[in-house]
Amino acid sequence: MNEREDPKELGGRWRDGVVLKRDVFSTIERGRFRTDAGEVAAVLRRLDDVPWWSWGLARELFRRERRALAIAGKLGIAPPLLFAGRRVLVRGWIDGVSLHIAKPHGDTGYFRSAKAALRRLHRAGISHNDLAKEQNWLYADGHAYLTDFQLAACFRRRSRLFRIACYEDLRHLLKHKRRYAPDALTAAERRVLARKSLITRVWMASGKKIYYAITRGLNVTDREGRGLRFVRDAPEIAARLRTHPAVRDVAIVAYPDRRAGTGLYAFVEGAASDRDLRDFLGRTGPEYLQVVDALPRNAQGEVRSEILELVAMNQLDLIASLVKTEAERAMVSRIVSWGRNLRDRLAF
Repeated sequence: MNEREDPKELGGRWRDGVVLKRDVFSTIERGRFRTDAGEVAAVLRRLDDVPWWSWGLARELFRRERRALAIAGKLGIAPPLLFAGRRVLVRGWIDGVSLHIAKPHGDTGYFRSAKAALRRLHRAGISHNDLAKEQNWLYADGHAYLTDFQLAACFRRRSRLFRIACYEDLRHLLKHKRRYAPDALTAAERRVLARKSLITRVWMASGKKIYYAITRGLNVTDREGRGLRFVRDAPEIAARLRTHPAVRDVAIVAYPDRRAGTGLYAFVEGAASDRDLRDFLGRTGPEYLQVVDALPRNAQGEVRSEILELVAMNQLDLIASLVKTEAERAMVSRIVSWGRNLRDRLAF
């Protein structure tokens, strides 16, 4: 099936926009879904392009998400489940950004909200089991929401396994709190951080190494789920570009690609032309390369890669909440208007 085709199960009710992620387990798109009450913003997970050898696991992950969202989506802490078929799942869209993009430094209110959301999830008998990934925590108007329930488990009773899974969910949340609001950690929370469950210790000593070996071989993972190319190729390309005399700095981000799964987008601060830099790199270049007069930076002078990532992903409507000043808005507007990835652009 062509990736741009509306899945047959939806009967013409889906209008696609941008691809959010693609791997051997599913393709995730953001778009519009027609409900009985009208058209709404939504996210589609589709299995119609999953290879035969990963179909069994993809189907199990799909089943887990469908079952968990049917419960969690009604709690106000996760996207609602709008449609679930054999190879298609549609969930509501939450107008926010992932934790690794929001970077809520010092925002204690967000982490209070996150802890409350996790408590509601656990009271409903669900453990998420994948909260170490920052992209599975959403930041929307200062509140926390959960997404991506592929590894979630629904329990009928509060068994020992359920309590351990809930403990690990909490420990992963506290790791994020330690990163962004360390001064707000309580003594009890520090004790949780210092003590991994036995299952986790065994997993990290054995199974996790096998998991990384497999997923890296499949080119589907890194710390933030951006793909092996981001880990392996991006640093080499950036180092090569920085040797060019007309280049001041380089920032490379990953974006989901409909064909390759993960693409690389290089933003180059300098006076060189795109063609000169392409010739300079030869065949090792990224999918997209864009020369800019200045890269957006924070008060410490660090490149704001979260903004560049949204530009590369064409999630332009989410940028406004991250822009701090009018000067930064003007800079980002120039970067957006000169953008190279013109597929499925959303308005900024």
